[in-house]
Amino acid sequence: MAKKKSPTGIISNRKARFDYDLEESLVVGIQLTGAETKSLRQHHGHIKGAYVTVRDGELWLTNSTITGDNRIQVPEDEHTRPRKLLAKKKEIEQLVAAKQQGRSIIPLEILSRTRYIKLRIAVGKGKKLYDKRQTIKNREDKREAGRAIKQHSR
Repeated sequence: MAKKKSPTGIISNRKARFDYDLEESLVVGIQLTGAETKSLRQHHGHIKGAYVTVRDGELWLTNSTITGDNRIQVPEDEHTRPRKLLAKKKEIEQLVAAKQQGRSIIPLEILSRTRYIKLRIAVGKGKKLYDKRQTIKNREDKREAGRAIKQHSR
């Protein structure tokens, strides 16, 4: 199966929708250096396996990777450094309350179409193994139904 290309300006975490039942999403800013900004605009980074933590009343993106190329030099020790997320105090308080209820804060996609680079995060609860199996079964059933309709219309 061919790998799907993301639309220009978006780096997404496709595995997040499979692993979590997502609720409301929120767009927040991200504090970056100049080289990291250039790298993300050229899609040299990913947020697979990344997560958001709360420290001292601030949001931090942990385990995200931003790499450079020959022209853009990002130091090796800064590829996976924690990055501060910029959100309003009220939004942070809502996320902290959700975190205390046992839910997770998951990064969904990095948006770089506009002047600023933003991060879309969502609150979600981790799926159990049987939930993931049900998701796979529903997806395959939907695909088979689409194929049957396509065959029938010919």
